[in-house]
Amino acid sequence: MSSLRAMSLSLRRLLRRSRLIQGSFLIGFWTLGETIARSAHLPVPGGIVGLALVLILLLSGRMHIVTLRRGADWLLADMLLFFVPAVLAILNHREFLGIIGLKLIGIVLLGTLLVMGGTAFVVDLCCRMSHHDLVK
Repeated sequence: MSSLRAMSLSLRRLLRRSRLIQGSFLIGFWTLGETIARSAHLPVPGGIVGLALVLILLLSGRMHIVTLRRGADWLLADMLLFFVPAVLAILNHREFLGIIGLKLIGIVLLGTLLVMGGTAFVVDLCCRMSHHDLVK
């Protein structure tokens, strides 16, 4: 029994130190959310469902924020790499430089503001939870 507990603790320590494993966990939650959204025919993207699963686990105390912090920081640091292919695609299609392009820019700006607002809300909620845990 004690060897099982020791193995569990060492796995937990490894998880809390490894950005790669934490990033893989986040991708796993995204994949799980995508599977749930598609199988249940939900009108929301799978990434949102995965984020909701992570938030539920954090709020319930089943997962600590330390479990995902390094992986999330790592993915956010390299976020610019995800936008480079989109910029190159726009350069290949000149029709995006007219009225259609202005509409797309408006949609992208509105979407960005909504995502930033939602992210700020979740970060604020996590910070309050973390501060609340420290006060206890």
